[in-house]
Amino acid sequence: MSADFITTLVAAGGATAAAIMTYGLTKKREREADVRKERLAHYKDFVASLSGIIPGEDSPDGQKAFARACNNLNLVAPQRVIEALQAFQVEIKTSNANATQERHDHLLSRLLYEMRRDLGVWPKDDEDFKVGIWASGVKADVSQSR
Repeated sequence: MSADFITTLVAAGGATAAAIMTYGLTKKREREADVRKERLAHYKDFVASLSGIIPGEDSPDGQKAFARACNNLNLVAPQRVIEALQAFQVEIKTSNANATQERHDHLLSRLLYEMRRDLGVWPKDDEDFKVGIWASGVKADVSQSR
């Protein structure tokens, strides 16, 4: 075989390999973007469901929406988010006689911090990141939510 033919063959093989690698990396980035979008949608559902469990504004439908949102997070969220979610759930259980508002706020802040960290929110949040959930002040009409 001539050197020109071998050079052409190597160049063609290299170009083909580069095209395959580029395609594979592009598809990987697309899948990662799809997963991020899916997680963001579930995180938004979770945050929206928090309004349904605020004392004085909670309702059976709100409790169900919150439970569904939590269960969905178990499917798509990374381990750090799930661990923060579980700690928050333990704190807000009605059977938790030792629940405190301070601990509730800390665990909720930690959960949302982990969600934001997972989403790659920039600039990065400080470790002492704190959030608060606003209540509308409108009491839930339990008779309409059944």
